[in-house]
Amino acid sequence: MGTPAPTTLRREAGTAYFPIAFIARFPFAMMIVGTLTLVVAARDSIALGGLNSAVLGLGSALVGPLLGAAADRFGQRRVILVAGIVNSLALMGLAWVAFSPLPDVAVLAVSFVIGASSPQIGPFSRTRLVHLILTRLPVARRAKSLNATMGYESAADETAFVFGPVVVGLLATTMSPAAPMIGAALLTLVFVTAFALHPTARASAPSSESPTEQAPAAELRTARVLVLVAGALGVGLFFGTVLTSLTAFLDTRGAGDSAGLVYGVMGVGSTILALSISLFPERFRRSHRWLLFSVLMLASMIAFGLAGGLWGLVGAMAVAGIGIGPTIVTIYSLAADRAPQGRSATLMSMLGSATIVGQSATSALTGAVADGVGAEAAMWLPTGAAAFVVLAALVNAALGDPRAATPSEPTVEERASTLEELPAEHL
Repeated sequence: MGTPAPTTLRREAGTAYFPIAFIARFPFAMMIVGTLTLVVAARDSIALGGLNSAVLGLGSALVGPLLGAAADRFGQRRVILVAGIVNSLALMGLAWVAFSPLPDVAVLAVSFVIGASSPQIGPFSRTRLVHLILTRLPVARRAKSLNATMGYESAADETAFVFGPVVVGLLATTMSPAAPMIGAALLTLVFVTAFALHPTARASAPSSESPTEQAPAAELRTARVLVLVAGALGVGLFFGTVLTSLTAFLDTRGAGDSAGLVYGVMGVGSTILALSISLFPERFRRSHRWLLFSVLMLASMIAFGLAGGLWGLVGAMAVAGIGIGPTIVTIYSLAADRAPQGRSATLMSMLGSATIVGQSATSALTGAVADGVGAEAAMWLPTGAAAFVVLAALVNAALGDPRAATPSEPTVEERASTLEELPAEHL
C-alpha cells in the first residue's frame, strides 16, 4: 500500500472552494464604485453619487456585524442565502430606481439596503478556513498554515477590492452605467449562493463548546490597539477620497465612466507587494515598513494632486499601489499580534468598520467639495488622507514594535500552537 496523501487545507476545503470564495467577494467590491458611477450618470450629481456610496458603506458597517452574529448563532448557510437574495434584488432595484422619476431619497434608501445586505464573504471565509486548520490539519503544521491562509485572505480581499472597480469601468464604458449593478447582482446570485451551499459552510455551525476565556474589553482601548484602528481609518479615508475625486476629475473631462479603470491601476503594484511581503527580511520591522510605505502613499498623492492629466493620474495610481498594499497587510499583521486573548475577531471587526466608516464619510465629503469648489480642489483631499496614515505610522513607531518592545509577549505564530483549543469565532 502506498503512503497516504498528506492532509492539506486545499484537500479539506476542496479545490473549488477558493475560486468560489474569491469571485464571491467581487459584488461588494463593485458596489461602491458601481453605485457612484450609476448615480452620477443617472442623476448628474457627483455629490449625490458620493452620498450614495457613503450610505451604502454605512449600511454595511451597521448591519455587517449583525450578520456575523446571526451566522454564529444560526450557521452561515441560512444567513448568506437570505442576505444574497436581498442583496441581488436591491442591486437590480438600484439599476431601475436611479433612472426613474423617484426622488433622491429613494436612491439613498436602496443603496442602504445594498450595503446592509451585502454578504460578509471575507470574514466568513476566514472563519471556515481557520476551523478546518484547527480541526483537520496536524498540530505541527497549523501555525504555518494559519499564517499562509491569513496572508492569502488579505491578498484576496484587497485584489477583489481594487479590481472590482476595473470590472465596473469595463462594464460601464462598453455597455451602460447600469451594467455594473446588474453584473454584481448576477455574480451574487451565482457565486454567493455557491459559497453558501459549499460543504465548508458546516464549519460555521453553532458549537456547544464552552467559550474561551477573554481578556477584559478595556485592552481593546490601549494606545497600541487604537493606533491600528486609526491606521485602518486612514486607509478608508484614502480609498474614499481617491475614488471620488478621481471620478469627479474625469467626469469634468467627459470620461467619468473610466474612473474604475484608472483606479484599478493601483491594484497592480498593490497586489504584487501584498503577496510578496512575506519575503521581506525579518530585520525590516513592521513599524518601519508601515512608515516607509505610507510615506510612499503620501508622495504619490502629492503627484496625484499635481497631475492635471490622464497619464499623470495613471502614474500616481501605480505608485500609490506600491504603497497601499504593504501598508494594509502590515496593519493587519500588527493587529494579529496585538489582539488581546479571545478578542481577535473583535479587533479585526474594529479595523474593518474603521475602513468602511472612513471610506463612507470621505466619499460624501469629497463629492460635496467637488460639486461646491471644483474637482481640482477635491484632488488634494487624498493627500490629507495619506498624511493621516503617515501620522498613525509615526505614533505606532513611537509606541514600538511588539517583538522589540515586549520580547516575552507571544506573537501570533507562537500562539498558533494553542489555537486548536479556541473556537473559530474567537480568531
